[in-house]
Amino acid sequence: MNPLTAEWIEKAENDFATAAREMRVRKRPNYDAVCFHSQQCVEKYLKAILQENDIAFGKTHNLVILFELLLPLEPFWEGMRPQLQILNGYAVEVRYPGESADKTTGKDALKLCRMIRAQARSLLALPNP
Repeated sequence: MNPLTAEWIEKAENDFATAAREMRVRKRPNYDAVCFHSQQCVEKYLKAILQENDIAFGKTHNLVILFELLLPLEPFWEGMRPQLQILNGYAVEVRYPGESADKTTGKDALKLCRMIRAQARSLLALPNP
């Protein structure tokens, strides 16, 4: 595995751990953070896959753009477009006044993250813990 790919994976796993940990917090949980880190985890896994396949992706946080770059490599991922579009909104929306996530939104974001993370890890020949 490319060393930069491994770094993307490590950062993705850190975001996943943060989202999962924050979802378990009982006192003052930050569901905005769950949504944001779920999006970040998926973003970094997409970048890891692209990096491992020598596909340039530039500096973007847009999951749809990364997804479009990935599709020629993995066309079966087309079915995940709606999930990626939902997560894509959490890169910015919940981080600013006017939008806040609740427990249901946080659970849904983490569930989508888990699903896409599992697919990404499989594609990268990594075990799914």
